[in-house]
Amino acid sequence: MSVHEDESLTEAQNELYRWIKEYIQEFQHSPSIRQMMNAMGLKSPAPIQSRLKHLQEKGYISWQEGKARTLKLVNEIVEGIPIMGSIAAGGLIDTFSDVQETLDISDVFQKKGIFALTVNGDSMIDECIADGDMVLIEPIKDMHNVKNGTIVSALVPGLGTTLKYFVRKNNRIYLEAANPSYDPIILNPDELVLQGKLLAVWRKV
Repeated sequence: MSVHEDESLTEAQNELYRWIKEYIQEFQHSPSIRQMMNAMGLKSPAPIQSRLKHLQEKGYISWQEGKARTLKLVNEIVEGIPIMGSIAAGGLIDTFSDVQETLDISDVFQKKGIFALTVNGDSMIDECIADGDMVLIEPIKDMHNVKNGTIVSALVPGLGTTLKYFVRKNNRIYLEAANPSYDPIILNPDELVLQGKLLAVWRKV
């Protein structure tokens, strides 16, 4: 599925997004900030960085500020992947034969406002979320409806963002890792902002 010009984007954001898509299609890697500045006719990186932040917040790109060429398009995803049968994780079974159906993942990427983050660290390794993986996050509308054990992206103002299990008990919030090497982060409810909950994990091998 491809994303066309969207009314949720400003004209400047749409212009940059279209240019980035064309650049990646041609060169197979993301452009630098300076290249984006030149293409948009700008002399300062600040407007580019602002537009990139908005594109990320609206679920169009994944981008790590300050790191060269980390920009990736989120929505350029194949809609139908052929299901070729089953594969054993124990003994052997018959291999795939005729393609009977497809795995349609387009609905995942059509959820409103989803965005991607690149994982740094191994605190969720027991959930098979490893350093370098990309996680897709679905925004949370109401913090009170989040169930204990949900994997969330939590923003602690002044400290940063972390991917952890969400646990509420005794009027406190515990952000717990899936790795015994990490202690839980214990906060009052008003000390954090839940950006979203884990929707999917994307890994290139």
